[in-house]
Amino acid sequence: MKLFFAALLLPAIALANDGIGAVSTGGIVFRKTDAIAMKKEVLNVSHDLISVDYEFVNESPRDVEETIVFPLPEYPVAIQMGNTYYGQPSGFSIHVDGRPVGFTTRVQAKLDERDVTAQLKKAGLSDAQIAFSAAFRNGAKVPELNARQRQQLMELGLIGELADGEIGSRWSVQVNYIWRQKFPARKVLRVHHEYRPFVSAGTGASTTADDFAKRYCADQAFFKAHEKIAARTEGGFPNARAVSYILKTGNTWRRGIEDFTLNIVKRNPAELVSLCFPGDFKRVDAQTLQVRLKNFQPADDLAIYFANVERSEDDGSGVMPAAAK
Repeated sequence: MKLFFAALLLPAIALANDGIGAVSTGGIVFRKTDAIAMKKEVLNVSHDLISVDYEFVNESPRDVEETIVFPLPEYPVAIQMGNTYYGQPSGFSIHVDGRPVGFTTRVQAKLDERDVTAQLKKAGLSDAQIAFSAAFRNGAKVPELNARQRQQLMELGLIGELADGEIGSRWSVQVNYIWRQKFPARKVLRVHHEYRPFVSAGTGASTTADDFAKRYCADQAFFKAHEKIAARTEGGFPNARAVSYILKTGNTWRRGIEDFTLNIVKRNPAELVSLCFPGDFKRVDAQTLQVRLKNFQPADDLAIYFANVERSEDDGSGVMPAAAK
């Protein structure tokens, strides 16, 4: 299915569906479950707010307790754009049957597909020192690495020459939210998430990139509408946001997602939206596009482009807006 959108100057940032996981010394391991079915998911996505409602049913005759993992995007720490752009999104909350649920946060460092968290911890780095690049540690009130730590990490190959020729941290970071959840036998369990996503933000110049049309299924109708807006926009590039969401973890549940609804919500009817997604969207109102799928087993993650977005002071910062709903 093709819809409207427009691109940004920064790489898109992804968030994710819940998945069954196991926490081990090697990191987060996803596995399938034969006991628990995801009966329903309603995913609402705008460029400044994601909210998700799930209904799970434990179809086995016994109560089941599972470790639930909500993975955030992996990002290279050396090219972090700001101390609020990456890390933990603002306003993240979990409610189960209407009650808030506590969770733990696990910071995981990777280099060449290897988990190097233990090596960084052994060198004395805190989670914040692992998660934030040197350029933004001051703003985040995180201590700089000392000379001994830098030397040790250089010897381990964790600090070295980057693609741009500069010397810096070579690892990437994965943040996971983790909690234990009991699923009563034969009962419906309702889970709600809400948070402001981290987004790519900018003037939309990357609509000219070679892979733009393929990534967002942008068609001629989109490009014509975008050109009209660009013609009356200062600088010729409409402001835009790119939001990504990891859907494929939905396949860890029994039979995938039995009843799936995706609502794309524009903050302004004048926004353009484009994305690749199966099914036929219908217009619910001037600001909402909706698609519903049965027994949905996501083959790809979600990448959505919002163009002609109104500018704000906190563009792309991941800071929860005062009136997000």
